[in-house]
Amino acid sequence: MLWNPSNPLGSLERKETEAAARKLHLTVQWLDAHSPGAIDAGFEAASKARADALIVFPDPVLVAARAQIIGLAAKHRLPTVYVFREDAEAGGLISYGASVREQVRRAATFVDKILEGAKPADLPVEQARTFELVVNARTAKALGVTLPQALLLRADHIIQ
Repeated sequence: MLWNPSNPLGSLERKETEAAARKLHLTVQWLDAHSPGAIDAGFEAASKARADALIVFPDPVLVAARAQIIGLAAKHRLPTVYVFREDAEAGGLISYGASVREQVRRAATFVDKILEGAKPADLPVEQARTFELVVNARTAKALGVTLPQALLLRADHIIQ
């Protein structure tokens, strides 16, 4: 798990991930990535530990280092899962997460309501409604990874 321990949401994400890993009988290696240099060190540690795969948690530091992370995943031949569609479009293997485009559209609706006089405190809190699974088949081929047919059938978009 590539994460930024400085992110306030990180401890909650870590707790939830650890609980899920225990249920699945998986071992989790935490790779602290609070800077570009730490990202390099994290990949070296994952490589030494012979990690089977990597998940990149959403964080501004990690989003800014998208190209570095995708390049290191390719260099270390490490199948990597991301949250943002843009990561898979940029060469990452798989992304699964809320549609940023849909969230921006919904935000525009809230801005319109506020400009029309609604009080922000009176507007309901919404959870994302649209989630996208994007698979980069080109990256899978480069990594020598065979993607299960069930995964491909569920994908919203496959990059050839």
